[in-house]
Amino acid sequence: MGLSRAYRLATMAVLLSVMAACGGQGARPAPSASPPVSPSSSPAPTEAALVPPAADPIAALPANLRPRVPRFAPPPPATKVTLPTNGTAAWLSRIPTDQKVAFITIDDGWDKNPLALKLFQAANVPITLFLEVNAISDNPAYFAQLRTAGATIQNHTISHPVLKGRSYAFQKHEICGGADQLAKLYGDRPTLFRPPGGAHDTTTLRAAHDCGMKAAFFWKEATNKGKVFYQEEHVVKPGDIILMHFRPRFVDDFLAVLNAIHQAGLTPARLEDYIP
Repeated sequence: MGLSRAYRLATMAVLLSVMAACGGQGARPAPSASPPVSPSSSPAPTEAALVPPAADPIAALPANLRPRVPRFAPPPPATKVTLPTNGTAAWLSRIPTDQKVAFITIDDGWDKNPLALKLFQAANVPITLFLEVNAISDNPAYFAQLRTAGATIQNHTISHPVLKGRSYAFQKHEICGGADQLAKLYGDRPTLFRPPGGAHDTTTLRAAHDCGMKAAFFWKEATNKGKVFYQEEHVVKPGDIILMHFRPRFVDDFLAVLNAIHQAGLTPARLEDYIP
């Protein structure tokens, strides 16, 4: 066989193999200035390559806030607390657990910072909102948006009165009324309660129970103007409940709480998951 005929036959074989690899449609690979890389030497796609930067919720924050949002591991499976059986709601300032978790709770609802939704999405942690009906009545949709980022809504009365020392009827009206109105606004009736200022008495816990509240809560740490205030040691402990408010410096407060939890080696968990 002459050299020219052999060369033509080899060329035809290569063309046929390319057509077969392309499904027999005659498609040709795009020209390339560099030789192809074999599959065995191709680098694995990185997370950045798989997820465009715009899909990262932290990237949606202002640039000065992005480094201040810590990353957390998922919380462990919850261990349920034991509730009273004497006709009163439980009273808790810390969840009795050795698990490395803490609980973020935010009260009232007066100041509605437009960055809250993006912060919640970027942090991607469980948060419990104890909402006062009067405080949210001008814009209940704001808190419905926060629910889409994983927040849950619980009860903080209608008008934020000091309950301690008031009559059973008064306390029951504020607690039941708050739960009922939040149910109308958001579809789910709260089962957890925080008395305004934490002030309560045995009547409060009885009225809360009669209104369907399983537990009422105090706190171990609180934050204001970007500072965390501790009742005990200068560190968040496993099971601690942390108090925030919807205040003008909401962004600083929220970031301070996240970083206090992170520095303690804990991760935020959902308060509701620990209540039977």
